[in-house]
Amino acid sequence: MAEYEAVIGLEVHSELNTKTKCFCACKNEFGAEPNTHCCPVCIGLPGALPVLNQEALKKAITMGLAVGCTINNYSVFERKNYYYPDLPKAYQISQMVHPICLGGHIDININGKPKTIRLNHIHLEEDAGKLIHDNDGTMVDYNRGGVPLIEMVSEPDMNSAEEAVAFLEKIRQILLYTGVSNARMQEGNIRCDVNVSVHQKGTPLGTRAELKNINSFRAVERSIKYEVDRQIDVIESGGKVVQETRRWDDDKGQTFTMRTKEDSQDYRYFPDPDILPIHVSDEYVANIRATLPKLPEQRKQDYMQIGLNEQDADLLVSNKVFSDYFDAVCAIYNEPKFVCNWITSEVFKRLNTEEDEDINIPVCANNLAKLLKMYKDGVINQAGARQVFDEIWIHDSDPVEIVDKQGLKQLSDTSALEDVLKKIMVDNPDAVESFKNGNTKLASFFVGQVMKATKGKANPKIINELLSKLM
Repeated sequence: MAEYEAVIGLEVHSELNTKTKCFCACKNEFGAEPNTHCCPVCIGLPGALPVLNQEALKKAITMGLAVGCTINNYSVFERKNYYYPDLPKAYQISQMVHPICLGGHIDININGKPKTIRLNHIHLEEDAGKLIHDNDGTMVDYNRGGVPLIEMVSEPDMNSAEEAVAFLEKIRQILLYTGVSNARMQEGNIRCDVNVSVHQKGTPLGTRAELKNINSFRAVERSIKYEVDRQIDVIESGGKVVQETRRWDDDKGQTFTMRTKEDSQDYRYFPDPDILPIHVSDEYVANIRATLPKLPEQRKQDYMQIGLNEQDADLLVSNKVFSDYFDAVCAIYNEPKFVCNWITSEVFKRLNTEEDEDINIPVCANNLAKLLKMYKDGVINQAGARQVFDEIWIHDSDPVEIVDKQGLKQLSDTSALEDVLKKIMVDNPDAVESFKNGNTKLASFFVGQVMKATKGKANPKIINELLSKLM
């Protein structure tokens, strides 16, 4: 069988988290009653004139700068003409010839192999409404119509479903770090269309199909793998892949033909006569660049410089919530390695982050810092620290008060612990003899017995010191 190569490009759409829509003053808010955030502008009534939301423009430029785009000093909004029930004007205000951002790139890493995925451009546009289908028919909610949206168009630089998912994950990460989008897939804040073609290595590129209706990273992976196999089967059976738009059915795990693929001329793009061209000064762009937050790669390098290993740094920057929380705790208690170890163990194991787009750590940074300081200073032992952490995870109360109230302070009185250990040694002469003969593994037995006798309050470090002294 011939060796085939997949060629994949993505068009990633992300709603911007502005307070109002792109060209009117209606609220940009998810979850409201249908058709309550609408006005003559966003539902396309005659005579209504759009006015660009400057914050939407700023956020589009911010994302462009974060991924290395060149910002166009001159850009134009155009009308993309097509009829569909979720588009009340019968055109979408978008950009084509002169988008706001050109070029750029996203760096990914697959199994330790770095790869750069080029961006063609990022443009700013308005979202369409939302069709809601049920047994009684189809309804339309125009609340989403007019919400500001950036579309990030990649070059066809990806060759596998895994690379496409890594690309998407990196984009979502940057959207969150820059704060330009909430990037919640379940709310439609981030969606994508996938262009897939296959060809035999060493031959010209194949005909592409565009996949629609993809609403999760898992669906992106599954749809690409299915479509690659489908196109190879078509070619192997003597058929010809046609350029078309296909719908992904997540339940059936298949793509289905929707329509033959349109080209740009089918949309009859022309400059929107109601919106003036945008002139962006170099000074304006420089001011936005100066306010860019530290992105994941920058934070990762910072963490490694303060002593974290690469694996831990990657874990922390994988989600902005983790990175921000680590920074906040370290700002109060500057023990980076100790704080990181606790977050990547005790915090992570209590979080169910699978498919969770709204990770919430219920313990405030100040309370975790207090707890870790008590643990590091020997006020409480590890068992006590975990016991306190279990409680503040539920109630987020003051760990100092919990330790005092529950009597969890570690017993570090050397004289008292020595008496306890001596009694245990008397009660276990065989274990003592074996320990003295070189069976040092029995140290854990003596520590455990002392801990049991002191109800878990003994300081293990002091017990081990006493063992060395008395044995």
